[in-house]
Amino acid sequence: MRLDKFLKVSRLIKRRTLAKEVCDKGRIKVNGQVAKAGTNVKQGDEMEITFGQKKVTVKIDVIKEIVKKEDAPMMYSIIKEEQIQA
Repeated sequence: MRLDKFLKVSRLIKRRTLAKEVCDKGRIKVNGQVAKAGTNVKQGDEMEITFGQKKVTVKIDVIKEIVKKEDAPMMYSIIKEEQIQA
């Protein structure tokens, strides 16, 4: 599945266009590599997302095309969250 679509379906980022912008700015790494919106992600990949002053590292547990809002968090596990100094 494309990275931008995974971010939207899992609701880590609410809109696919916003997910694409975040990817284009180089704020997302997949398995340690800066990733583009079209990067293919698979189960077991580790993703690092930088949101302003916060960095979140998640592991992809499940890939699904359609997920209900309440089931979205089961698609990933949060490994760590850390604050970034400005």
